[in-house]
Amino acid sequence: MANSIHEMIRASFRCEDMVKCVLGLKTLDIDAYKALLMHGPQTAEKLGEILNRERSTAYRSLQNLIACGIVYRETRSIDSGGYYYEYVAIEPQEMKQMVKKNVDEWYNQMNELIEKLDDKVSVLVMRMDDEEAERKNLN
Repeated sequence: MANSIHEMIRASFRCEDMVKCVLGLKTLDIDAYKALLMHGPQTAEKLGEILNRERSTAYRSLQNLIACGIVYRETRSIDSGGYYYEYVAIEPQEMKQMVKKNVDEWYNQMNELIEKLDDKVSVLVMRMDDEEAERKNLN
């Protein structure tokens, strides 16, 4: 995967790469999300089996997916007492809107920073001019 926006623009960037970048996910996290979409709500143990990974590895991916908001967990009761968690993926259309919102927010923030860039550069140039003038006065 590309390390910079410049590389991303020039590389063959796939939708999956963009989602990973925008939401801060790993390939396994995306695989877990897809598995939940395909197989429906799952426990961490069952998801681990589907992904051919340990339950603890599946659980870490689920925590990443929950943190970014594309998976949530539901508590299920056991008739004989107790409970367990099942993890549910949000619909792809909702995830798409979430990604779009994040990209739009990032774009707006970058534009604000770009607008401030002229001022920052002007201050830097003035400071460099002052330092240069000071050096000449000392010599």
